Amino acid sequence: MKLSAELVAFSKRLGHEFARPDLIVRAVTHPSMSTPNRDNNQRLEFLGDRVLGLVMSEALFKADREASEGVLAPRYNALVRKETCAEVAREIDVGAVLKLGRSEQKSGGRRKQALLGDAMEAIIAAIYLDAGFEVARDVVLKLWGNRVEEVKLDARDPKTLLQEWAQARGEQPPRYVELDRSGPDHQPVFVIEVRLSSGPTAQATAGSKRQAEQAAAKALLQKVTE
Repeated sequence: MKLSAELVAFSKRLGHEFARPDLIVRAVTHPSMSTPNRDNNQRLEFLGDRVLGLVMSEALFKADREASEGVLAPRYNALVRKETCAEVAREIDVGAVLKLGRSEQKSGGRRKQALLGDAMEAIIAAIYLDAGFEVARDVVLKLWGNRVEEVKLDARDPKTLLQEWAQARGEQPPRYVELDRSGPDHQPVFVIEVRLSSGPTAQATAGSKRQAEQAAAKALLQKVTE
């Protein structure tokens, strides 16, 4: 099988040249495009989730040899969650190569967090099946970049801390409002405002909703605790 020019370029962004091109084709094929003669990425997604889990478990175990299981678990969850997979997928423009049915294309499937996260997991499985665990681990760690180190700084994210702060004072959970979205599909920019029922607010801008929400929560926490 010969890859399309788009998938050849994507493989370069990914940092892996496939000996079995059919694997990457299957990894980017959404169920809305599957036929009796064309597999979709659901089985690969299942496997990729487990490969990613092992990679991150091993990385966290090595990165902090003093951390207890109770400390490592939330760090692990932050690294393997669907939102994080989707963030990485956006960084390498997975959306541009997704094979989607017409209805998914019309509904903005190339931007959907769930579809991007699922495809990222399937791509990890494709690399694993093509070249083995060590190669898959190296690619994943390169793509996840400094996230493994950053997650050590605060395993409990700002959104969780802000919600706990509000609940401790008898307030309703913070509310997050998307004020603006701009930029191309593969590189969006979100403006999010977080609001407390008692009145204080804060805004933040980032390349994903989750990042903007976390940044806004952090800014509001600093404001209300000063």
